[in-house]
Amino acid sequence: MDLKALSLLVILGFVVIYFSVYLAYAFFCFVLPMCFYGAFFAKTDDISVENMIKLVEIKSGDVAVDLGSGDGKLVIAMAKAGAVAYGFEINPFLVCLSRINIKRAGLDKKAFILQRNFWKEDLSKFDIVTIFGIKFIMEDLEVKLKKELKSGTKVISKYFIFPNWELSEKLGQVNLYIK
Repeated sequence: MDLKALSLLVILGFVVIYFSVYLAYAFFCFVLPMCFYGAFFAKTDDISVENMIKLVEIKSGDVAVDLGSGDGKLVIAMAKAGAVAYGFEINPFLVCLSRINIKRAGLDKKAFILQRNFWKEDLSKFDIVTIFGIKFIMEDLEVKLKKELKSGTKVISKYFIFPNWELSEKLGQVNLYIK
């Protein structure tokens, strides 16, 4: 085999590997969650995470939950700010990734990811609830939160708003509601 053919084969190999990685990413982050009735994974940007932490003013001992916690980024940020932080995530791939990220951050005593459907969970024990939902769930989620949360609970949503709940404060794309 000549050098030109070998070079072409190596390039073709890299192209196949490159697209295989992206196909695997698409499968685990977009297709697989739909099999578990979850929304696709959309990573929360650093500025929004900072704004969420600023708005909720976490106090030591607060118990927080991120509904649809994805890669655990916000759960980690809330734990670093002093909360005992939980994430409910339905996608098993993202649950595994989140747990690895938490372990790497050294927060496995303050941050926990549970493979759960948050619609089936009682949210009454939480002082802070965060969500980066999608528009069509916000009305039903508003009903669930108003029914289950104790008075004074802070609810943060990124981008999408609750249609019948008065907004307490807004910072960038982050919305704060207080029960």
